[in-house]
Amino acid sequence: MISKEFVLKIIVELLLHIIFWIVVLVCYTYFFGHNTDNINYVFSFSLFLMPVTIGTTYTIINHLIPKYLLKEKYLLFLLYCIYTIIISAFFITISFFYGLIFLSSLKLEGMAPMTRSPFFLFIAVYFVVFVASAFSLVRHNYKSNSANRELQHKVLEAQLKLKEQELHYLKMQIHPHFLFNTLNTMYGFALKKSEETPEMILRLSNLLDYLLYQVDKPLVPLKQELDHIKDYVTLEKMRFNDTLDVIMDFENVNDSIHIAPMLLIPFVENSFKHGQIRNKKLSIYMKLTHIDNVVHFCIKNSIYSSSENDPDGIGLSNIKKRLSSLYADNHELLISIDEQWHSVELNLNTSKTKNL
Repeated sequence: MISKEFVLKIIVELLLHIIFWIVVLVCYTYFFGHNTDNINYVFSFSLFLMPVTIGTTYTIINHLIPKYLLKEKYLLFLLYCIYTIIISAFFITISFFYGLIFLSSLKLEGMAPMTRSPFFLFIAVYFVVFVASAFSLVRHNYKSNSANRELQHKVLEAQLKLKEQELHYLKMQIHPHFLFNTLNTMYGFALKKSEETPEMILRLSNLLDYLLYQVDKPLVPLKQELDHIKDYVTLEKMRFNDTLDVIMDFENVNDSIHIAPMLLIPFVENSFKHGQIRNKKLSIYMKLTHIDNVVHFCIKNSIYSSSENDPDGIGLSNIKKRLSSLYADNHELLISIDEQWHSVELNLNTSKTKNL
């Protein structure tokens, strides 16, 4: 079913074409009426020349331009333009003889001065064709640019949705991994009926609050992320007892510094999961500093040797993808392994987090 909008568009376009050709007819009458008072002759001659002008114009703008020029078939466009000019020149010449034979009874002096030479007729017709073709090219260019902008907008929307889905998927992978480790620790304390179980439940409650209500935010204060790490480390200290040696060196963080949530905890989890007891201790060292909106986070854990398979695990694998998606060129992640330590260094430009 044809919509009203489509019908209205066709009517408006038809009216614009009619107005344009009425203007052309008036301009022809004015141009060919120069130095003559014979308005009937000039109007009849202009009216006879109109079909040639209209036919030539629509041949070029409706056929040659869209079919050949816009498709970059330049040689064919040039060839068919030459054919069109030759044919139109033939009919323009007939218009000259029409004025000479039928309007002035074979008397050259009876013709309007501007119609006595086919040269002026060619100028008038091809000028109109040129103007109409220029308008047509401008219109095609506008439509093409509009279509390109709309396509780019759709592509950007699709990319944004894919990015959001990817980040959501990565977060959903991090959450179960984190909860499994924490609940497993809590289960061990419950079996032993430890007096520290209530404190562990309190710490877990803080972690879950952060996990459920803060992690879906695009940004959280860096200080809140560090408190989250401290709660997690406290839980792990309860589990490891005297076999754990953790040093946390976090300088006072400005409340204005924000980062993406759950960005640092996977590094901490990885240290506990893949760290190894050496000299009766699992040693973990963490340090965080920030200078001019650049956060430097360093963490390393003790290992036996550098031959361990897959020391990163799913946690670091996911966080690498999140960093690439969220911070792109605004971060630097360095991971190194030697015979005694697995080390991670992260430099993060937090001034760019406003665009996340």
